Amino acid sequence: MPASEVIYTSGGQDWDEIVDAARESGNERIVVNMGPQHPSTHGVLRLVLELEGETVTEARCGIGYLHTGIEKNLEYRNWTQAVTFVTRMDYLSPFFNETAYCLAVEKLLDVTDTIPERATVVRVMLMELNRISSHLVALGTAGMEMGAVTAMIFGFRERELVLDVFEAITGLRMNHAYIRPGGLAQDMPAGSDRKVRELLQIMPNRLRDMENLLTENTIWKGRNQGIGYLDLTGCMALGVTGPVLRATGLPHDLRRAQPYCGYENYEFDVVTDTGNDCYGRYLIRIGEMKESLKIVEQCLDRLQPGPVMLADKKIAWPADLELGADGLGQSADHVRTIMDTSMEGLIHHFKLVTEGIRVPAGQVYTAVESPRGELGVHVVSDGGTRPYRVHFRDPSFTNLQAVAAMCEGGMVSDVIASVASIDPVMGGVDR
Repeated sequence: MPASEVIYTSGGQDWDEIVDAARESGNERIVVNMGPQHPSTHGVLRLVLELEGETVTEARCGIGYLHTGIEKNLEYRNWTQAVTFVTRMDYLSPFFNETAYCLAVEKLLDVTDTIPERATVVRVMLMELNRISSHLVALGTAGMEMGAVTAMIFGFRERELVLDVFEAITGLRMNHAYIRPGGLAQDMPAGSDRKVRELLQIMPNRLRDMENLLTENTIWKGRNQGIGYLDLTGCMALGVTGPVLRATGLPHDLRRAQPYCGYENYEFDVVTDTGNDCYGRYLIRIGEMKESLKIVEQCLDRLQPGPVMLADKKIAWPADLELGADGLGQSADHVRTIMDTSMEGLIHHFKLVTEGIRVPAGQVYTAVESPRGELGVHVVSDGGTRPYRVHFRDPSFTNLQAVAAMCEGGMVSDVIASVASIDPVMGGVDR
């Protein structure tokens, strides 16, 4: 082989084009793949980085490695079955997916104001507990990706406590399908509120451990302060929301700006920072977990006995679940009542379960403040028993646009911190 001959070995549909473009530019630059299977890409995210030395001159995101087709699948399931799908999108914050979707369906049904108070309070409580568990993963994985393995151990250890509560209430640690159009799948089992109170006693000290480990840590500050800079102008231009936006000093939080589920009746602060960097986003997540604990405590004080599903039997899913030795399932007494005592009840149950509820024709957009920002859902109904179209505005997808703005001009090592500060969940990106 002639000494001057150069051999390029590459893989991937677009890899040849990328290398050719870099070679034709005439500059001595290196194009590298980071991910999608990489310990520092925060999920199955592919980053195509063009480097000049260790400086990133161009950063591009490659997505789609976790595509599930959930939005299309919803067109072939009835309105209630869809909850089982949407809960699997952003799998680190399933209760937010469920709530956003159910609020949209309830808006189409024009029953928003008749949702039982107990169901609404439980929704808020579960979302705020979910915010804590999601932020713990964000901080734990960010620490692991930058070499702070103890942060990962702390984050996942504390998350287990929250998932234990989820399991006690819904029967599942993830993918709950617990929030339904019209209310909840079932009431909170007896004693589950006590488990939440026990969590409230343990969690503040555990969060303090995480804070003491990282907040004034010289290495942590060195890896995050001044890194991944994105100011308010950049956030506005890219549609970025959540902790990344609030790290610019703007106190935009949908729980305050466009209250839903009665958030206007809860006392909490919108946490902000003015650093415009990865460190500010870390501080915001720490602060938000503390505020979520305050909201959960208020929820427990507001919990009053009552129904958790609409009284209208033409909308309410005809299910009565109970937590048995083998997990969550149909109540034997409920099944016996339908099968043995009421032919009309059996027919009604059969029609609702097989056909589903009918939702008036129209379209709505609702949004909630997820751990990553504005999680919106646009739902279109043609008057049938299945959604005509459901589209989610997932904040992870939108916020990923900021990767280039945060990373270009910085070092390769800073890419890790920047992506971790965005905290993208690829199940929501690739839905």
